[in-house]
Amino acid sequence: MQDSEISARLAMLRVEHRDLDTAIDALGQAESADQLQLARLKKRKLRLKDEILALENQLIPDIIA
Repeated sequence: MQDSEISARLAMLRVEHRDLDTAIDALGQAESADQLQLARLKKRKLRLKDEILALENQLIPDIIA
């Protein structure tokens, strides 16, 4: 994957991560919140964060000290 493709994918994942954060907050504030749905959204958010970190690591070159 090229750096430009990685950057584009990162931007898309960050937007989705923020959207999930908003959805989780809204669902958590609802009185009849579906706990299973809330757990699924949180798990998805964590997977996105892991993927974001992996892609960021691809963009940063390894520096041997």
